[in-house]
Amino acid sequence: MASIIAVMLFASGMIIMNFIKDDVTTARSSSNLNCSDLNNSDGAKVTCLGIDLVVPYTFVIIFSVIGGIIGARLVGA
Repeated sequence: MASIIAVMLFASGMIIMNFIKDDVTTARSSSNLNCSDLNNSDGAKVTCLGIDLVVPYTFVIIFSVIGGIIGARLVGA
């Protein structure tokens, strides 16, 4: 049962990633934050870095939850 839930979470997480990547691309575009401009203020640069971390952190969260579910099943908790 845990493996079925893990596969379902993985599939739904990867589907959600498509929406998140679109939003990150929109936020970084030249009409919004303009992250490609090197003359941005320090605050804008930090905001661009924070937005860039959304996708990797989402992957880490998805895999951590899946690993926790499978690990709990293997340990017998």
